[in-house]
Amino acid sequence: MKRRTIALLLAAVCAMTMALAGCGSKKEATTTKEELKDWDYIQDKGVLTIGLDDTFAPMGFRDKDDKLVGFDIDLAKAVGKELDVKVKFQPIDWTAKEAEMKSKRIDCIWNGMSATPDRAKAMSLSKCYLENKILIMTLDKSLNIKDSSELKNIKIGTQGDSSALEAIQADKNYDKFKDNVKEYKTYDEAILDLKAGRIKCIAIDEVYAIYNNKNKTKLYTSDYNFGADLYAIGFRKEDTETTEKVNEALKKVIDDGTAKKISKKWFGTNLVIYKDYK
Repeated sequence: MKRRTIALLLAAVCAMTMALAGCGSKKEATTTKEELKDWDYIQDKGVLTIGLDDTFAPMGFRDKDDKLVGFDIDLAKAVGKELDVKVKFQPIDWTAKEAEMKSKRIDCIWNGMSATPDRAKAMSLSKCYLENKILIMTLDKSLNIKDSSELKNIKIGTQGDSSALEAIQADKNYDKFKDNVKEYKTYDEAILDLKAGRIKCIAIDEVYAIYNNKNKTKLYTSDYNFGADLYAIGFRKEDTETTEKVNEALKKVIDDGTAKKISKKWFGTNLVIYKDYK
């Protein structure tokens, strides 16, 4: 009788232990799912959420029907297809892009973003995928800037908080002409002032200059430019596997000619590259 009672008690204890263990496993599994990181997190949800400024033509912008279009839009879709994940585009406040990634509202920044030393420290950057020169352009064909030292006598405009502004500020002669630099919210506003004669030239991204000349105002390119600007995709600093997965897919769409076709569609030439940032 005692043996049977003991056996029954042991069986009950075992059953309770297994039940508790089962509960613990379920909780652990739930916690693990909630804490998925990097590529596991992207794969689990099946979507790569891309943050962008949806006013940056021709990289990512709204057409007349309010449809999101652009070079980066087409390229991201091609890469998403290669990765077998959906891509979702999320317009954001550009100045808060790092916070948007940290909060996981977005997974990356893919919008003609210049690779810079500061961004390389703050983010995990993809391979550079496009080379974009910073041009000096004018309305007057006869005004050809051949050296930046000439700008000490010429008013120049550009978009504030842009790669063009950074390139201007890094120029060897910047101290000589910095008082002649005027910043605008957009390149379009700078072009309006150019037309009004308030400035004589603008420093502008080559990619936007191509779009502008094709769709808006004819501008002339000076001999001097502020150098090349490289575009990269920015991910959370710790998301190195996701960065590498996108790099691999990006390489495939470049090698098979897809990226070249997209570039010719938007720029009329192939601006695509595939290289490390420094």
